[in-house]
Amino acid sequence: MQLLATDYIMLASAVFCIGMAGIFINRKNIVVLLMSIELMLLASNILFVAFSKFSGNFLVPSSEDPAGQVFVFFVLAVAAAEVAIGLAILIQVYRKRQTINVDEMDELKG
Repeated sequence: MQLLATDYIMLASAVFCIGMAGIFINRKNIVVLLMSIELMLLASNILFVAFSKFSGNFLVPSSEDPAGQVFVFFVLAVAAAEVAIGLAILIQVYRKRQTINVDEMDELKG
């Protein structure tokens, strides 16, 4: 069974919509917000790889353009940095306030 470009686009759209729903529905928990952002980045990675696979030369169908696959590594590096910094901030906020509820984090006092 050969997967088409539309199959990858549908999968990436579904994953991106799940990430958006996680952000809009659950605004209470920071961990869920971080996971939703990671889902959205995963959807963009799926699209980068799919477009890289299907954007080869039309005269030579087996050729693939590696630019999208290379760009995925940059997105993964940004996602790893975002998780590391986000979790470090989350741990410090939890130590200070004993909660990770977003509604209770409206003060900017140090």
